[in-house]
Amino acid sequence: MAYTFLATAPFGLEGVVAQELRTLGCAQVQAQLGGASFVGGMEDALRANLWLRCADRVLLVAGRFPARTFEELYEGVKAIAWEQFIPRDARFPVAGNCARSQLMSVRDCQAISKKAIADRLLAAHGVKTLPETAESYGVQIALHGDVATCTLDTSGAGLSRRGYRTLNGEAPLRETLAAALLTLSPWRPGRPLHDPMCGTGTLLVEAAFMQANRAPGLTRAFACEAWRWTEKEAVAALREEARAAFRPQEIGGITGADVDAAALKLAKRHLQQAGISGRIPLRCEDVRDAAGLDAACVIVTNPPYGCRMGERKECESVARALGRLNRQEGQTVCAITAFTGFEKAFGRRADKRRRLYNGRLECEFMTFYGPSLRQKASKGN
Repeated sequence: MAYTFLATAPFGLEGVVAQELRTLGCAQVQAQLGGASFVGGMEDALRANLWLRCADRVLLVAGRFPARTFEELYEGVKAIAWEQFIPRDARFPVAGNCARSQLMSVRDCQAISKKAIADRLLAAHGVKTLPETAESYGVQIALHGDVATCTLDTSGAGLSRRGYRTLNGEAPLRETLAAALLTLSPWRPGRPLHDPMCGTGTLLVEAAFMQANRAPGLTRAFACEAWRWTEKEAVAALREEARAAFRPQEIGGITGADVDAAALKLAKRHLQQAGISGRIPLRCEDVRDAAGLDAACVIVTNPPYGCRMGERKECESVARALGRLNRQEGQTVCAITAFTGFEKAFGRRADKRRRLYNGRLECEFMTFYGPSLRQKASKGN
């Protein structure tokens, strides 16, 4: 059976996720605010959960309708054929969010929606009680512009939870955002990559996963795998296909460094937990001392932002160091930052920029091409 799904994504990454879905062969892909939609069966949803690198979750769209009053919300939710999805004894926790809606009480919207689903299930299953003792079907009610969208969460834990990062260092970068930065950068598997402020190694692991064709969701479970109507044979086949596609021997040319020895210790642990221990050289080094990189190397990094008093000079120093690498050795430098003085300290304006969010913090992802790439770009124009 075909359903409409929504692969959710942060602002600025909707198009990236849409392209990922097209690459996976999904049908009727459309980028939209908050993600990208596609049409397919549960097998397509499972494949998306396994392989999407930049999306947050994969949601099955159960229904969408106008909801300007609580009565409209109740009737709209109740009109959905929830019995097609949720068995009589299943759990169905309801989460919600409201934005630019006349119904701004998330708690009331959740309670009303829960009651509407329960009333529908009681009548449809012909029972007097719903024990909610079996597997879980997470329901999400999102109200935006007085339109309610009701979905089932096929992912469970967010797709950033790859399973390899169990301990965080200072200012961690979410795995999905790290993958997005690599996708938006000029780096592609086969080119040298270096992160001179690698912290606990998230960018390095995500790059290695891309290079080795490793499904980011390979070692974790998804909520829909436990659903009664999900075909277990299809799940097993998709997972076996993903395991067979993983080629760790392809990892090479990726390096990392950090001035913080404790962060590097965590990075080594994360590399080990990702199944790629020993394949990415790490060194303890200050970015201001970095030298001797391959001229074809792409630097992708998450430098300090300087959001607290007293950090500005440190941020300026780091940006100047990256600027020297860009000029003297010719590396392409890509950095995500919320530091407004980054370009001035770097020494020139970025060749490309994109507004993204690191958590709730608005940032710019800036790309500074090396001399040879700048010449090619100018000739192309």
